[in-house]
Amino acid sequence: MSDRVLVISWGETVRGREERAFEIFNDAVGLMGRFQQDGKIEGFDIVLLNPNGDLGGYFEIHGSAEQLAALVENEEFQRNTLDASLIVDKLRHTIGFTNEAIATQMQMYQEAIAKVPQLT
Repeated sequence: MSDRVLVISWGETVRGREERAFEIFNDAVGLMGRFQQDGKIEGFDIVLLNPNGDLGGYFEIHGSAEQLAALVENEEFQRNTLDASLIVDKLRHTIGFTNEAIATQMQMYQEAIAKVPQLT
C-alpha cells in the first residue's frame, strides 16, 4: 500500500477558457489512468467541489516516494501541468504522507514537540 500522496488542487477556471479546461482535465484523467495501469502510480482519486470561490477540486495521486518523484519528472505530466496552469487559478502540487507513513510522521512530530518548552 502506498505511503505518499500528491495532491493537485486548483481554483476557478479562467473565464473564457472553460472548453480548454475541460479538455485538459480529461487529458489528466487519461494520463493518470495510464500511469496507474503501467504501475507508475498506485492509484488516484478525483474530487470536484461545489462552487465556493476558492478550491475547485483536486486529484489525490497515491504511490511511493519514488513513484511520485518520477511522476513530477515525467514530461507528459509536466506538459499537462503547464497546460493546466494557463487555464485555472491557484494550481498547486502538494506532496504528503498517508497510510503507514502517518505513524512515522507523528513520531517525528512528537519528538519535535518534546524539544519545545511547553507553556502551562
